[in-house]
Amino acid sequence: MEMGNQHPSISRLQEIQKEVKSIEQQVIGFSGLSDDKDYKKLERILTKQLFEIDSVDTEGKGDIQQARKRAAQETERLLKDLEQNANHPHRIEIENIFKEAQSLVKEKIVPFYSGGNCVTDEFEEGIQDVILRLTHVKTGGKISLRKARYHTLTKICAVQEIIEDCMKKQPSLPLSEDAHPSVAKINSVMCEVNKARGTLIALLMGVNSNETCRHLSCVLSGLMADLDALDVCGRTEIRNYRKEVVEDINQLLKYLDLEEEADTTRAFDLGQNHSILKIEKVLKRMREIKHELLRAQNPSELYLSSKTELQALIGQLDEVSLEKNPCIREARRRAVIEVQTLITYIDLKEALEKRKVFACEEHPSHKAVWNVLGNLSEIQGEVLSFDGSRNDKNYIRLEELLTKQLLALDAVDPQGEEKCKAARKQAVKLAQNILSYLDLKSDEWEY
Repeated sequence: MEMGNQHPSISRLQEIQKEVKSIEQQVIGFSGLSDDKDYKKLERILTKQLFEIDSVDTEGKGDIQQARKRAAQETERLLKDLEQNANHPHRIEIENIFKEAQSLVKEKIVPFYSGGNCVTDEFEEGIQDVILRLTHVKTGGKISLRKARYHTLTKICAVQEIIEDCMKKQPSLPLSEDAHPSVAKINSVMCEVNKARGTLIALLMGVNSNETCRHLSCVLSGLMADLDALDVCGRTEIRNYRKEVVEDINQLLKYLDLEEEADTTRAFDLGQNHSILKIEKVLKRMREIKHELLRAQNPSELYLSSKTELQALIGQLDEVSLEKNPCIREARRRAVIEVQTLITYIDLKEALEKRKVFACEEHPSHKAVWNVLGNLSEIQGEVLSFDGSRNDKNYIRLEELLTKQLLALDAVDPQGEEKCKAARKQAVKLAQNILSYLDLKSDEWEY
């Protein structure tokens, strides 16, 4: 059908579909909850479009009926996606963890900036636990979940950073007001900055409904203007004092841009992050070395060169910038474990082969430990090759095999032999490490 002769109902449906398509990316990337104003806005727009689609007159024509049905289905799909994003179990998990952080801030930090006691170890440990748990929330690659996790981590890490900076950094403070009349004003501004710091923390954590980011930004900018207007008469110590307070204000203003920054950049998409790309490059090479070792006819010929290169890979991981991002820190930690596990595998293989060459009389208990180590070496090779989930039969089998080796070690009686005690202890630690590594490989974590 020519465009000029297109039926008005078809044209109207196409207009509606274009409007629906224009907000599709907003729906896909929606990372909030069902009581957020953005959720209600998107829901209202889509519902309105459904009413518009329903009001289109098909005049009983099959092609218009089909077009209206397709338009309704597409709009209903987006409504369903919006609802699923807001109510996804892992989105609720993120929110519950955030509420724990809010409680910590309410209890430990807000009173601190209101003249209470110092920040406690309990708070520092609690906030670190919250950050660790957030990094382990599974997103399944969903943009909405990755954004939600990133937003939440960004705010909590900012609070942690603000508090750490405040505790570590003491300005040249405060100078005696007798030194110069401007010192009194700088001292006054500094007190206001400390109050603003507490307000900012409360804002970031959503525990202050009486303040807005815009108003706090205006307050801080006003304090900056007051400092700029001061005449310090060329006094170096006063100028440096003012400079430190100005730097504090600039730092706080930076945190106020967090929400906007998270929405206007793809910082949540760590797949393109420079540090993550370096980690992935190391892991790719580590896997190549692992495959070469596990498939080689004479793997012992590769032990020395493989260990040398793996040690170099550990060095490369040490140089990866964490960018104050706990997800990058976790990715690096896991990569180090991957590489270190392969090094341990080679070390054990070398020790077992060396023992064969230099066979000698040994205590029966010590021999029993070595037998278990031989079994662990074979199991570790299978664990290195394992690439599944915890529901796989092979995972359950490997877990049972490792548990049996731990039981076998538990049954070894050292009979007072210190060397045997040390060997058994080392073997137990190895078995536990292999179990932990199996768990790590199968927990489906992603950045």
